[in-house]
Amino acid sequence: MSRQIVVQKAAQVEEIKKLLDEYNALGVANLQKVRAAQLQEMKRKLKDVANVRVLKNTLMKRAVAEYKNKPDVGKLEPLLNGSNIFLFTNLSPFRLSLLLDKGRVKTTAKAGDVAAMDVIVPAGNTGLPPGPVISQLGSVGLPTRIEAGSVWINKDTMVAKRGDVIEARLAGVLSKMNIKPVEVGLILKAVYEEGLILTAEQLHIDLDGFKKSLIEATSNALNLSLNAGYPTSETVSLLLQIAHRKAYSLALNAGIPTKETIGDMLRKAYAEASSLNTKLPKVEEKKAETPAQKG
Repeated sequence: MSRQIVVQKAAQVEEIKKLLDEYNALGVANLQKVRAAQLQEMKRKLKDVANVRVLKNTLMKRAVAEYKNKPDVGKLEPLLNGSNIFLFTNLSPFRLSLLLDKGRVKTTAKAGDVAAMDVIVPAGNTGLPPGPVISQLGSVGLPTRIEAGSVWINKDTMVAKRGDVIEARLAGVLSKMNIKPVEVGLILKAVYEEGLILTAEQLHIDLDGFKKSLIEATSNALNLSLNAGYPTSETVSLLLQIAHRKAYSLALNAGIPTKETIGDMLRKAYAEASSLNTKLPKVEEKKAETPAQKG
């Protein structure tokens, strides 16, 4: 190895150490199957929040082994294998993880790719003319018919489940139909921050599930507060409405006239009087019949 190469590598190691000093966190992400154009686009999107570097694992291993300004950086070493990209950032590890998840893009599948979701081919016109394509579609389980000079799919059909490896035949069919079942992006292996190494599993946040649990918790807390009669800024107006309804009902049933109940009391009295009035002729008839029955 020439002296010039040794000097260059030593300079790169020192640059890595400076980046570790400058930023609070270091993310290690998998660069596998990320194409050059997609990587450039990701770098552009992340430029304001992270310093994104493609570095040799050997240089990173040397840097974390020598770096002493922060505790336990050396514990990253087992992750420094394969094709990696490194993200130096002041974002929280969870924010970084969410940004990378949002930055993933859908793309067409190649043989050996893994489906990122359940792959469903919708019913309808494929726009493809009849020919060899019919047997190709049939070979992956798609029911077809010919109509108006093109091939139609008879019904929505699942051709792969999430996590399935996509074979070459299916990849070709999906590409013809412009269905993109693969997601490409940076997949975090882990993030180092202040002596802690958080794995991808620890960083994953199910936002939809979290929102649902927050809504359920809020609803349960509101119901508990209302049932217990405990006033808060969220419940006080509802508690007052409940109290008003109960007071009103009590006053009405007890016949206590107030400015709120007097109208309904009069209407109630009128309805009862009208009902009684309809019964009076029957009572009079019975009274008139009684002497005759006695005779």
